[in-house]
Amino acid sequence: MIFVRSIKSPQIVTFFFFPSPSTNLHSKSILKSQYSTPPLFNLSANCPLSLSPRIHRRLTAMAAEHSQLNVAASPVPNSSMKLLFVEMGVGYDQHGQDITSAAMRACRDAISSNSIPAFRRGSVPGVTFDEMKLEIKLGVPRSLQQLLDIDKVKSVFPYGKIMNIEVVDGGLICSSGVHVEEMGDKNDDCYIVNAAVYVGY
Repeated sequence: MIFVRSIKSPQIVTFFFFPSPSTNLHSKSILKSQYSTPPLFNLSANCPLSLSPRIHRRLTAMAAEHSQLNVAASPVPNSSMKLLFVEMGVGYDQHGQDITSAAMRACRDAISSNSIPAFRRGSVPGVTFDEMKLEIKLGVPRSLQQLLDIDKVKSVFPYGKIMNIEVVDGGLICSSGVHVEEMGDKNDDCYIVNAAVYVGY
């Protein structure tokens, strides 16, 4: 276990716990007043942190896992895209506790009741069908964001170049009222995701 205290924010102590090679990395921040043991490392711009190769590999793996979310560097929609339509939807996963299924259903809900012939018919002068762009914003409960499979979410869209997917805190975890083991339930949680799909060129 490693404890790290930031010089800029000394009231916060961050610790990383490495129980075994087969266990996922967990991190948590706690108030200084709640933990009396001094940290092993102090971080500042003038004091780089040296880590063992084993710990460095673990931290690198954690960063790679986080990057799989493919969260947009800039908010969606990006001002550089010429926006034509905004489609909104909501998706649920009542059994099985699969946040990706809820996100895919939210995106399908957003696009399923819309038809956009403008790109194929040349209704926008000088813009071809191949220039259609999409940006997607998903509201997902924070505790489930790391479990989201972005590639599966992208597969919902039959055409259009996906420029960005932004995942923000949102959606809902609530009780479905019933725990059905034969449907893959681990508990009675129902996952809800909100989606906004921005269409432009």
